[in-house]
Amino acid sequence: MKILFITSNRLGDAVLSTGLLNHLISKHRGARVTVACGPIPAPLFVGMAGVEHVIALTKKPYSRHWFSLWRQVAGQVWDLVVDLRSSAIGWTLIAKRRRRLVKSDANVHRLRLLADVLSLPEIPAPGITVPSEAQAQAKALIPDAGILAIGPTANWGGKQWPAELFAELINRLTGSSGPFEGRGVAVFGAESEREVAQPVLDSIPDGRGIDIVGRVDLPAIHACLGRCGLYVGNDSGLMHLAAAAGTPTLGLFGPSREVHYSPWGKYTTFVRTPESYEQILYAPGYDFRSQKSLMGSLTVDAVATAALGLIAEVEMGAP
Repeated sequence: MKILFITSNRLGDAVLSTGLLNHLISKHRGARVTVACGPIPAPLFVGMAGVEHVIALTKKPYSRHWFSLWRQVAGQVWDLVVDLRSSAIGWTLIAKRRRRLVKSDANVHRLRLLADVLSLPEIPAPGITVPSEAQAQAKALIPDAGILAIGPTANWGGKQWPAELFAELINRLTGSSGPFEGRGVAVFGAESEREVAQPVLDSIPDGRGIDIVGRVDLPAIHACLGRCGLYVGNDSGLMHLAAAAGTPTLGLFGPSREVHYSPWGKYTTFVRTPESYEQILYAPGYDFRSQKSLMGSLTVDAVATAALGLIAEVEMGAP
């Protein structure tokens, strides 16, 4: 059986789609799967069991990237085309079955919409296979498992909790009587996000900061996250990657909808600004083009309380 699986250009959505892909591979044993996705998440799919080919699809002006994809896949007969980009390409290919994500404004999690693509009653949780090489890299970078992980970046400055608040949170969680007292702190981000992440790294006392910013590829980042005892970070692809790694994950929300994109997993939760998404969006002076943080009203007390609550759930083994 030949399956074409078209997923997101963005890291977070691509990570969320891995649950649906794993379901297909499990259901259709021996299937030969081609994954088309953005160049950033592409390394996560390379080497996945059942994935024969990964096409890194770079967005081009006037949607020319779809023609590029079509040229690579049009010469085959597909048993199933799953299109999570809601494009028209599936209808231009020779396919026995087609399934397409239906865009919706419903207040349901993105994973529910993905499950509906295949009419699944249960939501398939995201999951990513970690190669042994990535595991070895992670162990070298983070020899002491169970440390605190911080994700201070996001794809838009408005979603970034201020660096000085992250610094205060780190001091609370790793300071005297904190759950990570005296332990290391791993800071994650892309190299292009160094300017945002560096002040957080610089704030970590006693040289306990572990710099994972732009140092390794995505599979190794995923493996590093899996060695951490708690991840606290903005609404971003890294947040979803941490949750998919099984790491207890606390997502920070403000000008984005937690109902659509809260972290998903057994030990995951979120905390948001006192203002709702709508209150932020329609506030006087709101400018989506600005990179100024819209997360300043989210207090360290609120985030620390949520973090301690999540740690307590983990320790008690609560669902």
